[in-house]
Amino acid sequence: MTSAKFNPQKIQELSKTYRISLLHEPDIPAVLKLCSRNPQYYEHCPPYVSPESIRQDMQAVPEGKSPEDKYYLGFFKAGRLIAVMDLISGYPDQETAFIGFFMMNMDMQGQGAGSHIIEEVCACLNKYFSYIRLGYVKSNEQSRHFWQKNGFMPTGIVTKTAAYDIVVMQKNLRR
Repeated sequence: MTSAKFNPQKIQELSKTYRISLLHEPDIPAVLKLCSRNPQYYEHCPPYVSPESIRQDMQAVPEGKSPEDKYYLGFFKAGRLIAVMDLISGYPDQETAFIGFFMMNMDMQGQGAGSHIIEEVCACLNKYFSYIRLGYVKSNEQSRHFWQKNGFMPTGIVTKTAAYDIVVMQKNLRR
């Protein structure tokens, strides 16, 4: 399987429950509102969210990837932004999709909506990839628990930054 088959026209396949859109500059205020209501995340992963940090996240791609491989996605229910996901196609290799960021609207946390989104995303991406990979900040136990609950396991890779350590996790989509 190669990631070449996954493209912008396929993003709505990622969920049968929510409407999904690529997010752009005009969406920054809605993303800021969603993210700023989750201060616990930024305690572990500074700096605190700002319009400029969102703008940078919308454009950032890992080395070796192009903007065409990036999907900065909004999940909507009844016209309301309920989750944001940064998805990189074919990273770190062609068999893997990478979740660079995922955040739920605070009002929907703890109700299973985030796990449902991840379940739907995984069910779709298994047509295109063998694995989904992500990283969480080691000190953020809430993130570790969420990702482990959703079938992601530590790979043994830990990336050290000046501010924190990132634990790389992966989920095998082909059993």
